[in-house]
Amino acid sequence: MKQQEIHQFLERFFVANDCEIVENKPGYLTVQLTIEMDKELMNRPFYWHYLEKTGGVPNPASLTLITDPKLAPEDLKGELIHFGSPRLHQLFASAKNLSKYIRLYENKIAYGKQQTPLQPWLALNVKISYQCDRKRDVFQSIGLQLINGQIATDFQAKVEKMNLSAKIPDYAFTLSPLIMPKSGITRIENMIKQSLLAEEHLWAEEAKQRWKKDLELLEHFYEDMEEEQETLETERLALQEQYEPKINISIINGGLFYLASEAVS
Repeated sequence: MKQQEIHQFLERFFVANDCEIVENKPGYLTVQLTIEMDKELMNRPFYWHYLEKTGGVPNPASLTLITDPKLAPEDLKGELIHFGSPRLHQLFASAKNLSKYIRLYENKIAYGKQQTPLQPWLALNVKISYQCDRKRDVFQSIGLQLINGQIATDFQAKVEKMNLSAKIPDYAFTLSPLIMPKSGITRIENMIKQSLLAEEHLWAEEAKQRWKKDLELLEHFYEDMEEEQETLETERLALQEQYEPKINISIINGGLFYLASEAVS
């Protein structure tokens, strides 16, 4: 990861988390953290506990991060950040943690101050793992409209083309969902399971054939060793663990998207 790419990542990370970028110059940037990001990054639990107990005025920290010492002023005080540095590792981990769930609003131009209704969509990015002695991962991005139940596939790619904001735009209002998010997650999971049941799983049949051949070889090897039956059983279980076809479904992240578009085709 090049230093310029690190600088761009820092810009995106702090803007996405509503932190003010006070200075953004070649080789460094200074950001004013929000209360939430101070708690996330600065490891000051006693400070925040004291403020909450006493009702004091919060004073979130600011950070100066130097991405290129050759371009930054020589007397600048800040943290040198590079690939592998503890702070960058912390920001990567934080980005991963904070990106598990998001709420965004479509920002459409309102003509004549006309109120724009925003329809709620539940989005899930899902990893489907086909596992035996080999493994294949398939990623799906699925959106569920929480009023009429419409399903949209490849949802992530579609909303990336929209103008989205973390705050509800002026002259816009959100419609209340008829399908609750928890129920929506169940709907999407059931849809994926039904789709998997309809697939032809040739990979699983081939794995079972390889499993059968290796099991026959194993049993042939131990057929005259009655005293090694416990070892044989252990190795049978190991073969089962290696070859038995399994499909695991895991949710990577998700969110609520309030969209002005009537349909996401």
